[in-house]
Amino acid sequence: MSDEHETDPVAPIDPNCAAVRSKVWTLLDGECTAEVCETILHHFDECPGCLSYFRLEARIKLLISTKCGGDKPPKRLGRRRLCE
Repeated sequence: MSDEHETDPVAPIDPNCAAVRSKVWTLLDGECTAEVCETILHHFDECPGCLSYFRLEARIKLLISTKCGGDKPPKRLGRRRLCE
């Protein structure tokens, strides 16, 4: 297998990478179990591509919280019926 999956942040070829990347936001949100967290961190030690992906997602999360953290929804939005 080539090392391509290690540098491609979008489309991992290795199923282990796909599984880890699917749990990155759970890790970032502090919602994964200790066992899952340990598995993911161990994978990052072995896979620079997934570590890079994690760092990118962490920057996105920080950007979102910095730019959108204090925004309030418009008052009219609360009055709208969601299911009509």
